[in-house]
Amino acid sequence: MTTQDREFLDRINKYSEEVLKDIDPQTTHVSEQLNKLRPIMEELASELNMNIEDVFIKYMDLASEQGVEAENKYREDLGPDFDFKL
Repeated sequence: MTTQDREFLDRINKYSEEVLKDIDPQTTHVSEQLNKLRPIMEELASELNMNIEDVFIKYMDLASEQGVEAENKYREDLGPDFDFKL
């Protein structure tokens, strides 16, 4: 992940922590959660000359990549004795 990608993702994540802090993701529809993120995605779309759909796709791709990085780091921290496949 590039520095620009990380900044992009961090910006959306920081915004989401603020606007979604009182929302229960288990009971709130995904569409409602995404609607709360729309302002930051529109802002990024305008700044980066992208359409909002592409911003969303990029966000989802980077969030997935970040999840894989976190899982790999976790496995690395546990060591080879705890490496297992689900």
